Amino acid sequence: MSESKTGFPGSNGNSGFHGNNGFRGMLKLGVILALYAAAACVGLAFVYAGTEKVITQRRQADLEMALKELFPGADSFRAITDIKSSDPAVTIEEGGAFQAMKNGQAIGAALRTSRASYNGEIKILVGVGVDGSISAVKILEHKDTPGLGANAAKPAFYNQFAGKKVSDPFVPKQDVNAITAATITSRAVAASVKAAGEAASVWLGGSR
Repeated sequence: MSESKTGFPGSNGNSGFHGNNGFRGMLKLGVILALYAAAACVGLAFVYAGTEKVITQRRQADLEMALKELFPGADSFRAITDIKSSDPAVTIEEGGAFQAMKNGQAIGAALRTSRASYNGEIKILVGVGVDGSISAVKILEHKDTPGLGANAAKPAFYNQFAGKKVSDPFVPKQDVNAITAATITSRAVAASVKAAGEAASVWLGGSR
């Protein structure tokens, strides 16, 4: 009687060989995919870092341009750190306060403020002269309604603050021309300019 062959895996040198080959192939594929994924992550990280750098540089350039618009005669700007808003609803943003200088003398201060408006925060850059008057105002960011509150970003509205004394009321429909059908936005801007003016005047008075 002859013995029958059971055909256990690997007993004929074929089945086990093919099984190991399949496992090794899958493992190799997994390693390759992992390497591709890692390379993609590294590439995205470099792209993100580069994009962030470009955005930061653009913001800095925009800020410098805005500061020069507020104080065309200034030859330099120095960061201010010890200044506080006179209005709890108005925030002087961190890193957003600057002393305008000309020939080594202070000619004013510029403050970047943030306050709640109709559809979110409205960010404003306010210039205040050493004489206690508003030198200029620039709307930096807002989310208010196009055709209504968004009109705050138009020179026809914000240019009215230039020359006003910090001691003025800054009340829409009294000494401030309000935006039609956008009273909340008008109040937000007026309050921000008033708070920035008071804070800058106090700081400038103490720095001289």
